[in-house]
Amino acid sequence: MEEQIKRKIFRLKCGFVCFWILPVLFIVWGETDPEWIGLYVGNARIAYYAETIVILLTALCVPFSLKLFAWVLRRKIDAVSIADALQLYEIWSTIRLILLALPLWAGLVMYYLLLSNKSLLCALIAFTASLFCLPGEKRLRNELHIDKEV
Repeated sequence: MEEQIKRKIFRLKCGFVCFWILPVLFIVWGETDPEWIGLYVGNARIAYYAETIVILLTALCVPFSLKLFAWVLRRKIDAVSIADALQLYEIWSTIRLILLALPLWAGLVMYYLLLSNKSLLCALIAFTASLFCLPGEKRLRNELHIDKEV
């Protein structure tokens, strides 16, 4: 079981690193002045709708991703065996990061298309919320109520 825990933690950490590295690479690329930067600057209608969608997406996804995981942990994961709990924990941790990635990517793309600080703020909120999802062995053992074998 220790080997399974180590593998799950490794996969979760890889997913978390990708969650951070890919947007940073996108930001670096966006700052090198590709042709599409600022494509919709000055178009008030598109800016209004895009910013509204990004703000609503952030307002829905960030609290939902954090509360959903706590609810699933309490209702579903705690009710199964350890092996199944590890599998469900990995799946729902990935779903939680995907839910946070939606406002992150929407915010970054809209920031570069509209040069809108509101969209960038929403992306930063998603980045910050991801810090509450930082994977680790101690956290996994605590949330799944697994004692360390000696």
